[in-house]
Amino acid sequence: MKRAFDIIFSLFLILLLGIPILIIALLVKLTSPGSVLYWSDRVGLNNDLFKMPKFRSMKTDTPEVATHLLTDPQSTLTPIGNFLRKTSLDELPQLWNILKGEMSFVGPRPALFNQNDLIALRTEQGIQTLVPGLTGWAQINGRDELPIPEKVKLDAEYLHNLSFTWDLTILWLTFFRVITRYGVRH
Repeated sequence: MKRAFDIIFSLFLILLLGIPILIIALLVKLTSPGSVLYWSDRVGLNNDLFKMPKFRSMKTDTPEVATHLLTDPQSTLTPIGNFLRKTSLDELPQLWNILKGEMSFVGPRPALFNQNDLIALRTEQGIQTLVPGLTGWAQINGRDELPIPEKVKLDAEYLHNLSFTWDLTILWLTFFRVITRYGVRH
C-alpha cells in the first residue's frame, strides 16, 4: 500500500507542481552560476548509494558535507538559497526519487555518503532496512536541531511502529512544520 501511495501521490504532485517547479528552476539559473540541480550521493535502502537531486541552494564551490559542519552556512547560500531551504522547496526534485522507488514520502532522511557516524548508528539499529523518506519522524521532531544519536533514536522508533496511518500523520505534521519553519536553522 505504501509503494502504491508513493507512486500515485508523487505523480499527482509532479503534475500539480509542474509550473512552480519550472519557475523555481528558472530562478535558480538566473540568480547564480552553475546547474539548477545539485545531485548528491545518498545512502538508501540497505546502505546502497543513490543520486538525490535538490534545487541548488548553495554556491558551486561549497564542500560536500552536512550543513551543520560548515563554518558559516549562510555565506554559502545563493541569492534564493535561504528561501528555498527554509520553505523546503529545494526538496521538490526528490519527487523523482520517490517515483523511481529510491525514496518514499516517509522514512528516515537519506544520509550523505560521508556521514559515517549516522550511517553506522542507523545500521546498528536496523534502520538501513527502510526506504529513506522525503520526511520522517526525526524531521518533524527537530530536523537540523537534533544531534545524530537523537535522530537515530527517532528513526528506530519509526522502524518499530510502522503503519500507513502513522505515515499519513507524519505527512500532515510535516506540512505544518514546513509552514512554521520548525527546526530549520539554515
